[in-house]
Amino acid sequence: MHFTQQHIAALEKHSRAHFINSLSGFKSANLIGTQDTAGNTNLSIVSSVVHLGAHPPLIGMIMRPHSVPRHTFENILATGVYTINHVNSKIYKQAHQTSARYDQDESEFTATGLTPEYLNEFNAPFVQQSRLKYAVKYLEHQHLAVNGTELVIGEITDVYFDEIALQSDGFLDLTAVDTVAVSGLDSYHGVNKLQRLPYAKK
Repeated sequence: MHFTQQHIAALEKHSRAHFINSLSGFKSANLIGTQDTAGNTNLSIVSSVVHLGAHPPLIGMIMRPHSVPRHTFENILATGVYTINHVNSKIYKQAHQTSARYDQDESEFTATGLTPEYLNEFNAPFVQQSRLKYAVKYLEHQHLAVNGTELVIGEITDVYFDEIALQSDGFLDLTAVDTVAVSGLDSYHGVNKLQRLPYAKK
């Protein structure tokens, strides 16, 4: 089967979104924890988190266009901090539910039954049920004129995880903490490690 640019453009809106979102393959499923300046908590699922660098430890994520209220993005800009929490197989249904459109004063934590957790006086909520989570300090964002999205860049300051995941060389075995992946917009997957390979040399 071959889809041309014309075929893609002719797809019904939702079918096109599913199709294009599937092309990038399996993505990480993350819950972004924030709160506004009044202390109202917010939680949203994001599959566009990407590693930007290890020294310093930088993480990026793409936020949808700010053409309507985007509570997560607005809270990050207002407070300068947020958390990223891996989704596991015990909470993926609640995590998916956070994508619903809740009002600013409605907490997705309350709506989904997930538990906010504050660690070491960090001013953004973690997800207690997540087995790998980290605190992030907002650094900057880049507006992408090509489609109106926002690239949010932050620095990782603290990481919390089940000790079973940590390998002797610093590698974190995500299968040990039951991290799940997402494909497309709504398909969640367990993961199995095939093999760790040695550093590739010519």
